[in-house]
Amino acid sequence: MGNSDNWRQRLYVMIFQTDTVAGRRFDTTLLLIILASLVIVILDSIDQVHRDYANVLAYIEWGFTLIFAIEYGLRLYCSPKPLRYAFSFYGLVDLLAIVPGILALYYSDAQYLLIIRIIRMLRIFRVLKLAPYLKQAHYLLDALRGSKQKILVFLLSVCTLVTVFGTLMYVVEGPEHGFTSIPKGIYWAIVTLTTVGYGDIVPKTVIGQVISSMVMITGYSIIAVPTGIFTAELASAMRGEQQKHDCPVCRKNSHEPAAAFCSRCGNALFKKME
Repeated sequence: MGNSDNWRQRLYVMIFQTDTVAGRRFDTTLLLIILASLVIVILDSIDQVHRDYANVLAYIEWGFTLIFAIEYGLRLYCSPKPLRYAFSFYGLVDLLAIVPGILALYYSDAQYLLIIRIIRMLRIFRVLKLAPYLKQAHYLLDALRGSKQKILVFLLSVCTLVTVFGTLMYVVEGPEHGFTSIPKGIYWAIVTLTTVGYGDIVPKTVIGQVISSMVMITGYSIIAVPTGIFTAELASAMRGEQQKHDCPVCRKNSHEPAAAFCSRCGNALFKKME
């Protein structure tokens, strides 16, 4: 009984923990298998590949499904609280990684639901311990929050512009040139202002072409505005983080940017230059 509990504990550490060499190897291997299964699903969606290698790909996919089923069973076996794991986020994702493979026996298109396995790649955050990357993501979130109002005002201005230009084109060009309604004109203005230019609606009159030229020039002028706003906020967020200093005595952090003394112990935050 003791050997069984010991084996179960070792299995739990390997499968659920990432602080050990065995745990990191297990999760890295699992991620590679998940990636390989996604590649198989994507290849199988190509008609020529499906026609020539349908049976081979099906056997390979069944192999992946069997591996994931064994892994899911081991997780239930070694988990101290199997039900808690089964109804957790990762537990449900692990189950969903198996179900489409079984459903594919009865519904051929169900195999493409296997793409849900890409959600399991979220485990990479546990494997790689991406603290530095998450810190950088924190900068991005701060920048987005700081620039939210400016970007909303910018988007409102753009919506006003495309409405004005779309209405003008509806009046100038008319239904005979494809501008059958104001929403159609607004659609054209959005496509032109963003420099996408599908070409499905084209102005034919001279006045319409002049307005179109104005829209194109305006598009090039404003396309960099949100980028500039976000970049400025990002630089400000990173500069503010760099200005935070730890107290050399009590180790308190997050002081005011211009603070010279610690707000907790009163010691100087900077050493005096001799």
